[in-house]
Amino acid sequence: MTASHGNQKNTKSLNCKGRLIDLGIPKVMGILNTTPDSFYDGGRYADAAAILEQVQKMREEGAAFIDVGAYSSRPGAKAISEAEETKRLLPVVDLLLNTFPDLLISIDTFRSGVARKCLEKGACMINDISGGDADPNMFETITSFQVPYILMHMQGTPQNMQERPHYENIVTEIRESLAKKQFQLKDMGLNDLIFDVGFGFGKTVAHNYELLQNLDLFHELQCPILTGVSRKSMLYKPLGLSPEKALNATTVAHTLALQKGSQILRVHDVAEAVQAVKITQLIRS
Repeated sequence: MTASHGNQKNTKSLNCKGRLIDLGIPKVMGILNTTPDSFYDGGRYADAAAILEQVQKMREEGAAFIDVGAYSSRPGAKAISEAEETKRLLPVVDLLLNTFPDLLISIDTFRSGVARKCLEKGACMINDISGGDADPNMFETITSFQVPYILMHMQGTPQNMQERPHYENIVTEIRESLAKKQFQLKDMGLNDLIFDVGFGFGKTVAHNYELLQNLDLFHELQCPILTGVSRKSMLYKPLGLSPEKALNATTVAHTLALQKGSQILRVHDVAEAVQAVKITQLIRS
């Protein structure tokens, strides 16, 4: 298979609770942080009304999935216990599915216990920033529920990942790391695997741009690629901006990622990401 991304050779569908989600046209995943200390929207969605209003807005703007997280993974963020993470997440999953029964909820967690409880409540996907490294039971949990699994690459932990990131050849090393885990999960019988190269997670600004430039090379692994660059420091720091001012830079990065064949964008701003998808599709067709 070639790494040609123009015709999306590794296009596939994801099975989310019996619904087939076609990735032939890239999809947008809206971010819902229920953490008080996230880098961009910390504390903004702390009560039921604010959560429902934001999710309704993201749905109307065209989000295919909502990614709910309760553990801040910004560099140097304070670790919280599994009990605290569970306490923050479960009521939100209940609230969302009671209000929007057809909502496709992804859970942003690296703990298999948290994943299990949320999947039992009706979540349909797990987004693991540690790619299975933080919890030896994660792969088994994912496989037993047979849900799509977003496997991200991270060097280190959120607490130390930005201290001294180092690679001999970042693209080769991350591809090998993902391929090794892909083989393991395939052997365990997992159907739906999605890769995230982990922009900003144990990478310098230069590393991030090298990954973005070579994102199409990851298609050789024949798994959908999720891109998470929304309002990240790789965008706002070189421009001397804050996360709040980085929407335009985010759209530029999303467009580049889509041109490299990314099939899912994980974003804070759904409407603008959907526009980037539509314009990129017009170029393609």
